[in-house]
Amino acid sequence: MTRPRRPARPTRARILEAARRELSRDPDSSLTDIAEAAGVVRRTVYDHFAGRSALVEGLATEAAEALRHALTAVAVPGPDDAAGALRRFVLALWPVGDRYRILLRLAPQDLEAAQVDEILAPARDMATAIIERGQRQGVFRTGIPPAPLGRALEKLLLALLDCVNAGTWSDDGTRSARAALIAVGAEVPRSA
Repeated sequence: MTRPRRPARPTRARILEAARRELSRDPDSSLTDIAEAAGVVRRTVYDHFAGRSALVEGLATEAAEALRHALTAVAVPGPDDAAGALRRFVLALWPVGDRYRILLRLAPQDLEAAQVDEILAPARDMATAIIERGQRQGVFRTGIPPAPLGRALEKLLLALLDCVNAGTWSDDGTRSARAALIAVGAEVPRSA
């Protein structure tokens, strides 16, 4: 008697989850290590991904989807709530960044810079809109225009996630939200 074959999506998802875990543990994990962690044979990994770069691209696609989903939870700032909106923005995105932070180490060798930029663009655009509103409200300093400040904020948050990778920063998002508010020029008491 033959066993019914599992649908392809759950196997692919299981492989991606195993890849995220194994690559987080050891960025040099092999496809064999990942297959073993996913409970499949190496050939099954190749049935879904042409190689390591394709597997990392699969993780990046999954991360982009999770990022877009998290952004839907961030309310557009009201007329007087840019600081609250930025705080909610960071707190909503931090778990996604934390889950996929291994991509910071893998991206330089496995992803094109334009691909990474495209993945981060929706978050950057929302941050820039929040910064622009905060500057108009006088809540954030205006010395740097919103677009460059949005890019700088993106780099700050990615650097903090990379510090988590290095073991020099630990956060549930609250400290990073405070850092973001300080970076855009909110008064320190407001960012507490």
